[in-house]
Amino acid sequence: MEKIKTAVIGCGKVGHFHAKAFQSIPNSELVACYGRTKEKTDAFAAQYGIKGYTDLETMVKETGVQAVAICTPHPNHAAIAVECCRLGLHIAVEKPLAASLEDCDAILAAAKENNVVGATICQRRFYRPAMRVKKAIEDGKIGKPILGTVNMLGWRDMAYYRSDPWRGTWKGEGGGVLINQAPHQLDLLLWYMGEIDELYGMWDTLNHPELEVDDTAAAIIRFKSGAIGNIVVSNSQNPALFGNVRVHGSNGASVGVQTDGGAMFIAGMSGITEPPVNDLWTVPGEEDKLPEYKKSDSDFFNGVDMVHYHTEQLQDFVDAIQTGREPLITLEDGRRTVELITAIYRSNRDKKPIKFPLSPENGDDFDGRILK
Repeated sequence: MEKIKTAVIGCGKVGHFHAKAFQSIPNSELVACYGRTKEKTDAFAAQYGIKGYTDLETMVKETGVQAVAICTPHPNHAAIAVECCRLGLHIAVEKPLAASLEDCDAILAAAKENNVVGATICQRRFYRPAMRVKKAIEDGKIGKPILGTVNMLGWRDMAYYRSDPWRGTWKGEGGGVLINQAPHQLDLLLWYMGEIDELYGMWDTLNHPELEVDDTAAAIIRFKSGAIGNIVVSNSQNPALFGNVRVHGSNGASVGVQTDGGAMFIAGMSGITEPPVNDLWTVPGEEDKLPEYKKSDSDFFNGVDMVHYHTEQLQDFVDAIQTGREPLITLEDGRRTVELITAIYRSNRDKKPIKFPLSPENGDDFDGRILK
């Protein structure tokens, strides 16, 4: 089977993860990159021995690229993703899928209309302890999931927000801790717990007065299964603490994964200081396995670099293109996370619970984000 010709769109920090991943995948041939700034794009292309372009159609015509990873700032995802679909390119879109439900729906519609494979990048699902939690749920080891929680407590100083001009603004970032730092944990919660029926949430900017966007948010959820959920996320805890997702079952057993610990990870600026591990495991008959799980997962994590998990997901993406199946993490999965985030913004605005599913709103408050 011939290799899939791949390209990276967006030549910033995260783009390097995708370029390295595509180059290491046996059935991928990285041939090009696209960016808005010629100098930056040419430098990126030279680093990977590929061709750089500032025009998408020219890139497709000259290289025959078939699939792309979209690594631009997320408020720009929709415009570029829709254009890629129009050109017949399969798309893997970095998290979050987009900054708004309207943009998410535009991406989904374009992918369907042009019959292309689409994936949302949520590489933390490929962490060994995260997968172990999912398998325990699927195997019925905790009975029926009845309570799911997310805690993502971290720190972002103003130097972080000044590191890119688009950070910390509604127009440039589409939100704060909810839309940028929390999507990985929120994706895991939805993966474990299923569809949401109703949500009550609130947010505020408590410790970064220079910002427009949220630095702290909380929510209570009723899932369609009848289970309950709780979310607490913040960029105002210094020093950074942790990010974890836990699921408690009807038989009294609990399982959990700490996805981030020690300090918050910033792509291209810092590393992950603590390996992802199961931080809670009370499955009957397996209560003593937690030290074993922690050691094996820590040893594995310390033996790979952070590109490894992007590589695993992009490998699945390329395989899905070649076999005609859905990728493990779809565009619809990405929309579900944005739907959850949007519900928190709307609930804060309306001071009431929000019922699911949600459709885009056409208003001047950015779907509940901009306080009047």
